[in-house]
Amino acid sequence: MAEVEIGERLRGLPPGSAVALKLDPREYADHYFAVLNATLRDLGSETDTHTIYVAVTSPAAFVWNVAQALDVPAERISFVDAISHLMMHFADPLPNATYVESPRALEEIMLRVEYLLRRFPHPRSIVVIDSVNSLAIHNPPELLSEFLHILLNTLKSRQALTLVLATADEQASSVDQLLNLVVDETLDVARMGT
Repeated sequence: MAEVEIGERLRGLPPGSAVALKLDPREYADHYFAVLNATLRDLGSETDTHTIYVAVTSPAAFVWNVAQALDVPAERISFVDAISHLMMHFADPLPNATYVESPRALEEIMLRVEYLLRRFPHPRSIVVIDSVNSLAIHNPPELLSEFLHILLNTLKSRQALTLVLATADEQASSVDQLLNLVVDETLDVARMGT
């Protein structure tokens, strides 16, 4: 299964690594759930681990429902939600989430991630950014590039494992180029576990 291989590969990475996880748009739902399974349940449930999920595509409430189905303890995950306001999906805010107006508020996203890292100090921190393609829709390339450079370098210095979800397709070549500049490794989910 893909999630087993993803989990094993991620477990073997040194602290402070940044990894792009490429999802095939034709099998996006399957790949997305395999990645959530591997990161939230397998990696995120390890002792002394805390996951910060930056929600740009799927609202925090949706990801939290998936995390609950995977038996992820509430104290092991928190959210920076930058999409719920935009989608008008903000009726019941989560207690373990902090909300940002829009995916365009990149500085605010960085500050919230930094705040959560300080609020939940753990020997192993995991930051999931969902997804770089959504950020690219809402932000000019130069601004997104600067944001990713600053955020990923900050997370590396704090020894956090950073996972950046991306959709693999022909249209995403500029996103691919940007990711190649900031991540240590790219894992193609479609090629794993097959």
